[in-house]
Amino acid sequence: MTAVVMPEIAPTRFGARELALELFERLNLRDARGALALFDPAAPFEIVPAGLAGLTGNEGRSFLESLVAAFPDLLLQVRALMGTAALAVAEIKLEGTQARDFLGVLNQEKHVDVDQAWMVWSAGGRISGLRAYGCQNQLYRRLAVKRLDHISILG
Repeated sequence: MTAVVMPEIAPTRFGARELALELFERLNLRDARGALALFDPAAPFEIVPAGLAGLTGNEGRSFLESLVAAFPDLLLQVRALMGTAALAVAEIKLEGTQARDFLGVLNQEKHVDVDQAWMVWSAGGRISGLRAYGCQNQLYRRLAVKRLDHISILG
């Protein structure tokens, strides 16, 4: 009886894992335009703790552009990445020093380091969906928000 040798299946350059890594690299380079080019503009885009949900071409564009503008030293460190060609899940640490208002929080030049999990879906060689989870209270504490009912810190 001969053993059947299964062909080795190499991950495609455009699978979800590879697209997620490319997304993080482009964000680390503060290249929001390049990051957005990885997405289908009609892809769902959700940042769960911020209550942000919509399409990449609208809410996603606004969020990613705000993220790179607010944190000029932005660094997304991938701690773990798992997945398939269709879905990747990344555990990341987002770090940076705030230089502009972000998510309604006035700039106080505070350094943030927050743990997050990002889910990246892929179809047709592009990102077909993104959902990010993290502790919004941890982010607000790092940005020195004192009142969660009024995050602009005016009161």
